[in-house]
Amino acid sequence: MSKQTSSIVQESLNALYDDESFLPDLQDGIREKAFTSLVSILSTPNHVNKSFLRVTLENDKVVRIPAFRVQHNNILGPYKGGIRFHESVNEEEVINLSSLMTLKNALHHVPFGGGKGGVAINPREFETKELNLICKKYVQYFSEILGPDKDIPAPDVGTSEREMDWMMGEYKSIRPGSRYRGSFTGKSVVNGGSLGRREATGRGVYYTFRYLLHNFVSEQRKWLEERENIFAKTALDHSGKDLTMAVQGFGNVGSIAAIEAYRCNYLNNKVVAVSDRNVTLYNSDGLDIPALIKVSESNNGDLPTSEEQLANAEVKATIKDRDDILSLDTDVLILAALEDQVHADNVHDVKARIIVEGANSPVTAEADQILSDNGTIIVPDILANAGGVIVSYYEWIQGRDTQFYTEEEVYTKQFAKMKETFDTILPQFFGDPHPLRQNCYIYAVSKLSTVLYRQGKLY
Repeated sequence: MSKQTSSIVQESLNALYDDESFLPDLQDGIREKAFTSLVSILSTPNHVNKSFLRVTLENDKVVRIPAFRVQHNNILGPYKGGIRFHESVNEEEVINLSSLMTLKNALHHVPFGGGKGGVAINPREFETKELNLICKKYVQYFSEILGPDKDIPAPDVGTSEREMDWMMGEYKSIRPGSRYRGSFTGKSVVNGGSLGRREATGRGVYYTFRYLLHNFVSEQRKWLEERENIFAKTALDHSGKDLTMAVQGFGNVGSIAAIEAYRCNYLNNKVVAVSDRNVTLYNSDGLDIPALIKVSESNNGDLPTSEEQLANAEVKATIKDRDDILSLDTDVLILAALEDQVHADNVHDVKARIIVEGANSPVTAEADQILSDNGTIIVPDILANAGGVIVSYYEWIQGRDTQFYTEEEVYTKQFAKMKETFDTILPQFFGDPHPLRQNCYIYAVSKLSTVLYRQGKLY
């Protein structure tokens, strides 16, 4: 059992227990037993699949690589979640991430369950041919549990449309004649992927922030001014002013969120700092994000790390330590790198008053509590980075129907679905003093619990 997941579920159900409108048919002792069942069901995965991939490297050395596919819950639909290639991948991490996918899909009314996969490698240390073999082996080892109506993987940290194309190709070879297009999402467009899928998570991350300050706060200003809510004050203080923004992580999510901010005409914000695994770049007047994306794409995904490289890219910036991004004096901090970036040891150095989680779990529970107590708005991963799975859903639909949307249609659908969630959650958040994350969890757990009850799974 994931301790984090168990805590999320228990706290959410505690908040729902005395709500007479929630599962009103359950009363007294029956209600108590049902809630105990819900904690057990939602805190544990349905299946934990683990294997060691046997891979022959280019130097003829044979290695055994730990690989996982965790299927948390499928009450709302097929399991859905990314496959990450990273040296830190372990069973507990994948279990936790799969449970968060269950909650995320429930929150946004996406008809998928939660799953997650991982391979414990640093992909930078492998040749292209070796990575191709690892992808094929992953599908071979887990082919019985994968499929468009069972479990549908997607890209994650360390993977991209290239890996999804390889995996779909192997799935097609193993299961000839099957409906293979929906077996993986996040594929290249030529292989049945959706226009806009690669950019969907990053665009959704920025859209979440933009909608909060430009749309919701502007439209609800009078109502917010009447709230005795520390988060409402923070939102009002940042609405309509010039905002400085820092983006940790300049990969697929962070770079897209940064360019969205750079191009935005709705808010007066400028990206003054970005970082990757090597460096932080800072310019108080705002960074040239298009130029940085261009040099990153030509430099194996890395930002410039020297004055010479900056000069060649014609970018004006001060070079700082990688972790300095977290303590810069900015209004907004987008966390689009990895887990546990803001924690008990550095949380007091964080000056940003609005934090948007583009990555999964970048703020630890302890740090979250400290920041929230000070009125810092944390837009949680479950709310902010759902653009990827939302557009994956549309890719899955397109693959089944072999009818494809334009990029404009994809984004219109994505933002409409995200807006529907915001318009449900934000009034609840600003209407009471609980952090936004807690409101999201309560709503998701309520949805899952109701479906479990209606399907007779609590007996």
